[in-house]
Amino acid sequence: MAARRGHERGSRDQVAQNRERGQGLKSHGNSPTSHLAIAVDRSSMQVIVRLNGRIDVDSSPDIRNCLLAILSGKQSVHAVTVDLSDVNHIEASGIATLVEALKIAGPRQIRLHLQGLHGSALRLFEVTGLLPLFETIHGEEGVA
Repeated sequence: MAARRGHERGSRDQVAQNRERGQGLKSHGNSPTSHLAIAVDRSSMQVIVRLNGRIDVDSSPDIRNCLLAILSGKQSVHAVTVDLSDVNHIEASGIATLVEALKIAGPRQIRLHLQGLHGSALRLFEVTGLLPLFETIHGEEGVA
């Protein structure tokens, strides 16, 4: 158990270092229970978080950690786009994570965008009435 915690801490440190350098990163690729990849692209004062796979109770904490690191990081950010184009499933825990990020971004004057909502993920945002809370981007144009 202690070895596993050390490995997880080491992975988080490496992810944080990559994020600070502005490099794209992937996590979750080696986790047997996870079905989500996270890639972060930083350019100037804008960050794009690309998610690929399933957002569920197992992967939501990693998305939360990623977004919190960006929103409360040392580097100034004006806009964060969460690209959901390659998300094939999202559960309530994923929606809650995005709402939490929106609540943190607002007082910090950081714009949080959702890009590529489609299918069941889009329907879930519509049914819950949460879609109007978010700025949405359609297509691949990124942050304006």
